[in-house]
Amino acid sequence: MTEAARVLALLAERGETLAAAESLTGGLLAAELTAVPGASAVFRGSVTAYATDLKRDLLGVDGTLLKTRGAVDAEVARQMAAGVRRALGAGWGMATTGVAGPAPQDGSPVGTVHVAIAGPSGAGKTAALRLNGSRAEIRKESVRSVLALLLDELLGTARAQDTEQNGGN
Repeated sequence: MTEAARVLALLAERGETLAAAESLTGGLLAAELTAVPGASAVFRGSVTAYATDLKRDLLGVDGTLLKTRGAVDAEVARQMAAGVRRALGAGWGMATTGVAGPAPQDGSPVGTVHVAIAGPSGAGKTAALRLNGSRAEIRKESVRSVLALLLDELLGTARAQDTEQNGGN
């Protein structure tokens, strides 16, 4: 079972939904999720905010943050994930932003990527990646990494709930 299929299955079991905000991955994350049969039961949709102004205007990323740090930033990724969650009415949001190449962007070298998730509790997680490879490889690994980040969070939450239900042991 792929990571996308595992994420969707866990969310379906919990009755939760998912939305994605993508920059450097340009729709690959949504494609990976929708390749899974039955994804529509969980996946609400995605926003491909490739342009910086779309990150601000559609996803609610702070304009000052974008001006001072640029789009390739952990806090930008976190705000993108929270913003797509709100905009599309999903329980969970996930986001990708970074530099796939061929040239550096906003002072960040090729392979600099930030992925983030935002959940129903309002809490979020980010991961900073330094990826090597071609443009296609960087984009593919970014998708895998954000799915892994969400999967780890979902599995951790499930383990914590199981521990609580079994008396904390």
